[in-house]
Amino acid sequence: MTPETGRTPASDAAGGPGLAADAEGDVLRPVGGIGQGAAVLAFDVGGTDIKSALFDADGVALGLRRTPTPPAGEDAPGRLIARLHELAGQLRREHPRVEPRAVGLIVPGIVDEIAGVGVFSSNLGWRDAPIRALAEEAFGLPVAFDHDVRTAGWAEHVVGAAQPYADSVVLVIGTGIAGALLVGGRPYTAGGYAGEVGHSPIGDEPLCSCGARGCLEAVASAGAIARRYTAATGRPVDGAKEVIALAAGGDAEAGRVWAEALDALALSIAQLTAVMAPQAVVIGGGLSRAGGALFDELRRRLEARLSFHRIPALVPAQLQGNAGILGAALRAREGA
Repeated sequence: MTPETGRTPASDAAGGPGLAADAEGDVLRPVGGIGQGAAVLAFDVGGTDIKSALFDADGVALGLRRTPTPPAGEDAPGRLIARLHELAGQLRREHPRVEPRAVGLIVPGIVDEIAGVGVFSSNLGWRDAPIRALAEEAFGLPVAFDHDVRTAGWAEHVVGAAQPYADSVVLVIGTGIAGALLVGGRPYTAGGYAGEVGHSPIGDEPLCSCGARGCLEAVASAGAIARRYTAATGRPVDGAKEVIALAAGGDAEAGRVWAEALDALALSIAQLTAVMAPQAVVIGGGLSRAGGALFDELRRRLEARLSFHRIPALVPAQLQGNAGILGAALRAREGA
């Protein structure tokens, strides 16, 4: 499993500046902006859907919508860029007085943003795809190309919960766990391989879908919490939130599964603290809605694990599922 698994659903909008889905969940309405600057096109591509919008000079998202991502298959990169070009044409026809000067495009998988290459994406079906070059040829504009979660994490620093913290880690805990490392306010990328916090080892078991054993997301992601409880009890549950509620109500098996998830998260954050010394860990995704059941327990476990270290602030994300499209627009403005 790659950073693709840590994405927050597109309709997830919780607090702070950002964007929210309407009742239909396909056309989206802006509830915030990114400030003044160049008009840009922004695309947040996921394995299931694409968020697209035209941001005007005041930073307001125009025509924001969610549409299906073309399925993987032959010439997947070319078909994706063709679809983005179609969406851009629709946006420009709807808002003829707004002339974009650049494009922001973010995708999941392993991304080398310097080379402009999608190194690998299992969901989108490509390897070593020259995405930026294809997009610049199609749009005739500068294209800022980057990884979705890394860009979302940077957006949290620019306009979200990580603004006060130049050195921070942003964790998105959903179906999987994805991360972004920010040093001096800029993402640390390592050729696209940095930030795989969900695949950091916390033990020898269980087997992770990536093929390794003991990965954090195999124990502590929202998806894993629900799966592990069901496997232990034979009882299907409505996600991690139900397991947490059962644990609070005294269910012993739910309490065990939840405690093991918290211990695993605390171990990974402690390792990050010892190595990177972030000022804050910003947590988003569905699990962040657990509130004190997550943040208070993590703080207690983290304090028990560490000694002389600077213990980071644990902060709920503000932008949630909106961080990607806002980050794509902000990245586009840098190159405009």
